[in-house]
Amino acid sequence: MLGMKKFFVMLCAAAMTVPTAGAQLTLTLDRALEMALSDNPTVKVADLEIERYDYVRKQTLANLYPQIDASGQYTRSIVKQEMAKGLSFGADNTLTATGNISLALFVPSVYRQLKMNRTEMAAAVESARSSRIDLVADVRQAFYNVLLAEQSYRVLQESVATTQRVVDNTERLFNNGLASEYDFISAKVQLSNLRPSVLQAENAIELSKLQLKMYLSIPEDVDIAVAGSLDDLRNVVLLGSDNLSTDISHNSSLRTLDLQRELLEHQVKLIQTQRMPTIAAFGSAIYTGNDMERMDFSSMMGGGSKPEGGTGEAIAQASSNSFWWQHPINVGLQISIPIFSGFSKTNQVRSVRNQIAQLDLQRGYAEEGVVLQIRQSINNLLTSRETMLSNEMTVDQAQKAYDISLTRYDAGAGTILELNTAQLQLTQAQLNYSQSIYDYLSARAEYDRVAGNDEYANRE
Repeated sequence: MLGMKKFFVMLCAAAMTVPTAGAQLTLTLDRALEMALSDNPTVKVADLEIERYDYVRKQTLANLYPQIDASGQYTRSIVKQEMAKGLSFGADNTLTATGNISLALFVPSVYRQLKMNRTEMAAAVESARSSRIDLVADVRQAFYNVLLAEQSYRVLQESVATTQRVVDNTERLFNNGLASEYDFISAKVQLSNLRPSVLQAENAIELSKLQLKMYLSIPEDVDIAVAGSLDDLRNVVLLGSDNLSTDISHNSSLRTLDLQRELLEHQVKLIQTQRMPTIAAFGSAIYTGNDMERMDFSSMMGGGSKPEGGTGEAIAQASSNSFWWQHPINVGLQISIPIFSGFSKTNQVRSVRNQIAQLDLQRGYAEEGVVLQIRQSINNLLTSRETMLSNEMTVDQAQKAYDISLTRYDAGAGTILELNTAQLQLTQAQLNYSQSIYDYLSARAEYDRVAGNDEYANRE
């Protein structure tokens, strides 16, 4: 709820700044990460899972608290049980109230279960951390994808504008007899070849924005704009490229496997606690009342005959009270000692230790895979950085080549083919440069994911 309030506040602020363009939300990378970490369903589910394990721990802890229960019962005798010679017993009405209390004094399984619950909580926290790390990497790449699409679109638009000027200039020269029809047609073909690329770039912007909206839980009808550029983010990442490490101790997958092994160790000890005695204290109190109003004790004496001298009437009169109340109270200790269970505990322990052995093999294999991944991500990061710096120089050279060819063409010393080639090379160099920046930024995001870096994930 707090995350949605935050989103609507930002949405209202954006709408106030752009009143004529409808609702538009301007996003920086930090704001996008903040919204994702507060509103994304994956993160919310992970947080709820942590909360669930806290309730599980409290349920286990409840076994050490006193257990108290009470019950009440009313009984009405329709037909009483009879013995020989008409002798019957029992009351017409019986009221009973019972209270019981028990307190665990020594229960090893509960103590071990509490330790197991703490490890389960740690596993849930690590799972939430892993979800945040993955989400941060996905949001960063989606944000970079929008910037790449927009930057590519600007490059193509600039190329279209430049080519349009060449077409217009060539058309004037052709009309004045200073350029051939071939040059004019070649210029128009060059312009026509660029238009499909512009449309593809427009579609790429829309698709990349939809993907970013999905990660940020933003409705599709809300228009978003991303702030910043690939060049700005490149400079920020370049400053932090010297702290690359092959340390895998923070990798979430390996930490999860370690916690799973710890849970299995707790499970072994939990099974072993079932061989230990348990001690509990208990107490009970009963308050019961019997309706003795119609009990005739004279009929119970001498096979149902009344004694002489009216003694039966006197006894019946003496027992004519409405209820006869009793309230026994009992307390005690109970000890339970397991002796033999058909080797079931032994086989359970062996089964869990078998799982531990399997997990150790999986963990060793997973560690080798993570080491390979982190080395590969570092290599990709360094390679993409060198490619990016090389493409930056290529753009400068292509720009100079285009300026020279344009000057030669305007002076009549160059051909349209030379100019078109220089224009195509410049456009391709600029697009390659943008793509290399994106590859570099994405490689850094992937490195942070594999290494388990949670600098962004810990931001709230």
